[in-house]
Parts: sequence; structure tokens; C-alpha cells
Amino acid sequence: MQKGIFVGLLACVSTLALGACGEKQQTAPPPPAVGVVTMKSESAPLINELPGRIAALETAEVRPQISGVIRRRLFTEGAYVRAGQLLYEIEDAPYRAALGQAQGALARAQASIRATGLQAQRYKDLVGINAVSKQEADNAAASAQQARADVTAQHAAVQAAQVNQDFTRIRAPISGRIGRSLFTPGALVQAGQADALATIQRTDTVYVDVTQSAAQIIDLKQAMGAGGVSAEQGARVQLLLPNGSVYPIEGRLQFSEVTVDPSAGTVTLRATFANPDGLLLPGMYVRARLVEAQRTQAILAPQQGITRDARGRATAMVVGADNKVEMREVETDRPVGDKWIVTKGLKAGDRLIVEGLVNLRPGAVVQPGRPQQVTAGQAPATHILAQGGKR
Repeated sequence: MQKGIFVGLLACVSTLALGACGEKQQTAPPPPAVGVVTMKSESAPLINELPGRIAALETAEVRPQISGVIRRRLFTEGAYVRAGQLLYEIEDAPYRAALGQAQGALARAQASIRATGLQAQRYKDLVGINAVSKQEADNAAASAQQARADVTAQHAAVQAAQVNQDFTRIRAPISGRIGRSLFTPGALVQAGQADALATIQRTDTVYVDVTQSAAQIIDLKQAMGAGGVSAEQGARVQLLLPNGSVYPIEGRLQFSEVTVDPSAGTVTLRATFANPDGLLLPGMYVRARLVEAQRTQAILAPQQGITRDARGRATAMVVGADNKVEMREVETDRPVGDKWIVTKGLKAGDRLIVEGLVNLRPGAVVQPGRPQQVTAGQAPATHILAQGGKR
């Protein structure tokens, strides 16, 4: 009897265990959770990052206008000099002598002009009474006129000699920072020589010359013509210095060249930057972030949501109807901060998957939610250039 009861209890336990296993096998796993960002249309700046070089606002080479031996150098290398400041003195003894000689010749010419003038007047009176011939009177008048011309010529010679003597004192043509002196006192310099004595550069404001491909300029103009892109007035420019840091002062685009460099296919753009601390040095290589225009109806997709397939095409995973995953092939224009401007494949209202993409396949059912690391908000366009630091 007890053996039958034990067998019955064992059968019941087995039946309950099998029923529980069956219920466990019928329970489906929950759909995977993914982080999504809802796409929306918004205004976005079209930013290009272009290579460029720093150039001084003004550059002047200090050169001798006459030949001679340098007697003194009157400036400190690397110092700030003002326009008109005395920089060099050239030995002026030969030029002082030349000036004195010209002044003496002028005095002789001025002395002879009175004598020839009086003689011409007397001959003019005498020819009326036939005391002298008409030829002699004409010769006297011509001599007086020649004496006056000699005075004019000697005045010019004195001025030229004075100018040459003034050139023995070489002055700064512009205000700015002067570089090293390539000639020392005692060196012989000559007018028209190939090497400058020194170079002065004005760097309180500097130019930044950047190059942009002609193809990019054509694309931008065509986009403006098609609509949806508006030109930026007084385009803003931000500099990335050689060490990767961002220059704290924003610049402005001044103009672009009207011709294309035939060897490189690029156009040169020029911007100006204030340089109060002298951080920007002429010849320095920089990269410029240029806001060229504003795209009014842009779709900005977080870069985490845009991937590449085996063929290199840009793709995106979106949550479609019934929370099923769809794969979209997209086209991107350029990055804006940590997002891409998407020109094809996504539209406002699409739910782009930015988290949980690992092992995700099209057609899978997912549970969309707010991403943990990515937010749907976008920094205002006016602050795009303020972002950054080291790249």
C-alpha cells in the first residue's frame, strides 16, 4: 500500500515539473532596448575647415637708397619701432662734400646771372642807336637766359645732394616689429642691393590666407541657387593653432580671389584677425574653421548613428512601424560638432538608433528609449565656433 502511494506521489511531481518546463519554454524573451533620437529639421551652419598661413598686415624691407659704410645701428633687434624712427646711419662725409660743391655751383650761377642780365640790358639800349650790332645784342640776351637756366639747374643739384645726404640716415618706413639686422656697423651697403638691412612687420592685426577647392565653391553656390542654403554675411572664422588649441579671438572673412590657381585648382580666401598678444606669427601654419552659409532645413544626425557597410556606403538604423528596425542608406554633407548633416535617407520624425546597434538586424523588434549618452538637442548655430579645444 505504501509503495503505491510513493509511486503516485512521484508521478505527480514529474507531471508538475514537466508542466513548469513547458510554461518556461513558451515564455518569449523581451525585445532588446535601443537608444533613439528623433530627427527634426533645424538651421545648421555650413562649416569648412581649411589650411592657411599667417601673413603680416604690413611688411616693409629696410633698404639703403645710397652706397656707403654703415656707421651706427640705432635699434634693438626684435623691438617695436615707429614710422620715421632712425635705424641706421651711413658715413655721410662724401655726401656732405657733394652738397657743399652743389651749393658753391649755385652761388656762381646766381652771381653770373646779374652780370649777364645787366649786359643784355645795355646792349638792348645801344642797339637802338646803332652803337652795337643786332647780333651782339642777341648774344647778350641769350647769355642772360642761359645764366637763369643754370641757376635753376644748380638749385636742383643742391636738392639732389641734400636728398642723398638725408639718405645717410635710414628711417623706419612703417611702425611694427623689426627683425634681426643682416648688416653690422662697418659693412658696406649699396643702393639696389639684393639683401635688405632688416624687415619690419606690423602684426597687431594679421591676415590669414586659406585655400579652398574650386569644386567646394561651386557646390556651395549651386546649393544656394537651389534654395535651402542662405549666405552668411561677414563670414566668421575660427583658427586652430599648430598645437591643436583654438585661438580665442574670432576673425572675419574679407574677400576671396577672383581667379583659380591653375596648378592646385584652389581659390585663396583672406581673413583678418586681431593679434594683441602677438601669438599669431607671420608664416605660421594654421587651420581655419569658416562658416560659409546656413542650411535652413537641415537634418542633423548624431555620428554614433551613422555607420558604414562593407561597400563603404553610409547607413543608418531607424525604428519603423511596430518598432521594427529598418536600414536606410544615407548621404551626408559635412560634420557639425558631433553630428552629420544628412542630405538624403533621413527625414524629420524618423527615430534614429544611436545605442544598442551591436548585433542588430533589419526587421528585428526593439524597445526604443531615450539614449544614455546621446541627447536629441543641438547646440545653437551661433555657438558652434565656440566649441572645440584640442581635436
